[in-house]
Amino acid sequence: MVALVAFTIHIAGMAVSHRTSSDKTSTKTSNAIPAPERSAAARVASLLLASSKKRQGIVQVIDADGKRQELPIALAEVMYRAAELLAEGRPVTVLPDEEMLSTQAAADILNVSRQYLVRLVDTGELPAEKVGSHRRLRAADVAALKTTRDAKRASALDRLASLSEDVGGYELGTKHRQKEP
Repeated sequence: MVALVAFTIHIAGMAVSHRTSSDKTSTKTSNAIPAPERSAAARVASLLLASSKKRQGIVQVIDADGKRQELPIALAEVMYRAAELLAEGRPVTVLPDEEMLSTQAAADILNVSRQYLVRLVDTGELPAEKVGSHRRLRAADVAALKTTRDAKRASALDRLASLSEDVGGYELGTKHRQKEP
């Protein structure tokens, strides 16, 4: 439970930065998650998973005074997913669904160029609003596109692997050489 409390404090203390392309003085910091933090996050994720299975979704935290507080299911799910991603070494940012993102911030989330993202907006594949001369995108819309795109990619890779298996692409050393007389 101590790890859960420490993780909760860590998450609560994280500031969600909203950088725009006009913020030229900001510098990117390393997104590498140190091994001790990854290990702690993995333990927290397993605690959250075990707790939710045992008590049908009830997760409690204990403060320094020993007082217990039950977490809402939505918060426990966010914490579990954040812990799971941190354990994998992937950086995490928590954004409200209605958060409006710049095209650069959305492109960073999707791991595409800003120009490509603008093309997606212009073709109607990704909804956006104009604020003056700038486009703004809802974080929920960007997340939905990312989920859909990732699912399509996974499906395509599964099909490719299946096709490779069908033609024997994964069989090593099965081709017999004919001996010369």
